[in-house]
Amino acid sequence: MTFDTGEKKFLQRTFVVSAAFLGMLAFAGASRASAESYDGCQRRIAKADHRLHEAVEHHGWDSRPADRARHELHEAREHCWHERHRWWDEDGHRWHSERDWDEHDHDRH
Repeated sequence: MTFDTGEKKFLQRTFVVSAAFLGMLAFAGASRASAESYDGCQRRIAKADHRLHEAVEHHGWDSRPADRARHELHEAREHCWHERHRWWDEDGHRWHSERDWDEHDHDRH
């Protein structure tokens, strides 16, 4: 099968444009997934932090619901740390790139 010069250039251009378009689609999907993952981590930690504050308010610092909520907050932080090597500090409203959370940060009144 032989192509004249015009057909060859057309096929090459079509291939280059198609590859560029597919590349853009691949990168657009990856960044959105990454952002959703960070948002998911932030929401998960924020909810766990809120549940801890609610449990303490309703049941006291040393209650079983507060202990359970502390454990859930720890699990949420660990999940984000293992997934993204970052964790959300709900009280400070910022991301941390060090695994420097204090397991007893909510034990203080």
